[in-house]
Amino acid sequence: NGLVGHRIQSNAADFAKPLVVVYYNVDYVRDSKGTNYVRNRVLKVAKKLSEENVNVRFAVSNAQEFRQELTQFGISDVKKDGKYVVARDAKDQKYKLSEDFSYEAIEQFARKVISGDLEPYLKSQAVPEQTEDVKVVVAKNFDEIVNDNTKDVLIEFYAPWCGHCKSLAPKYDELAKTLKKESSIVIAKMDATENDVPSQYNVRGFPTIYFAPKNDKSNPRKYEGEREVDGFIKYLAREATEPLDGYARDGTKNKGGADEL
Repeated sequence: NGLVGHRIQSNAADFAKPLVVVYYNVDYVRDSKGTNYVRNRVLKVAKKLSEENVNVRFAVSNAQEFRQELTQFGISDVKKDGKYVVARDAKDQKYKLSEDFSYEAIEQFARKVISGDLEPYLKSQAVPEQTEDVKVVVAKNFDEIVNDNTKDVLIEFYAPWCGHCKSLAPKYDELAKTLKKESSIVIAKMDATENDVPSQYNVRGFPTIYFAPKNDKSNPRKYEGEREVDGFIKYLAREATEPLDGYARDGTKNKGGADEL
């Protein structure tokens, strides 16, 4: 039946969103009875919503085969007999069912995803105390820090294991310390392996650095300059929405401006 597709790695991209996926021990070879038992419950929901013209699709996937994908929903301990229900809406926002698997739970979950009555799932570290000059951003405080329309923000997306990020760290710290008195500039960093990165930021390798100017947060600009304190300062002096206090637009220090370190 086309209402509940069997989603495997090779066809995963073909399923249109909004999409609800039920991950469990899908095995049509060794356990077709058990596989169909769960799928038929999902099918019942799919039929009902399809008859009501609710715009949502359903699929079943093998939980072990999609372990990596499940980590994007904060599910890292995949149990052999576990059933995991997640969804992505038309905007690619993520949701996960927190109740136990049942026909009713899946129906309510799908309806709420479509009506926008569910809080999207955000993979995020806990919001930290800010003790350093470089602001630590996690998914949960991204809006508050990076999308603050009163600040120009330079943000580094890093991975803890990345060598280039480690060698950048002392320079990035020095940059933040040097520009500490610039009230309209924020130097920030985020561990992109532990936090969801908003879709307007394209992070493929590490470190990836973006500049998010005030009043244009939906169009962050990728920083392609040199990764030296001087290079960053020149860039920020030139690109800042308003001129910096301590530096001219060409990156030279203003007389009597920012103190020498």
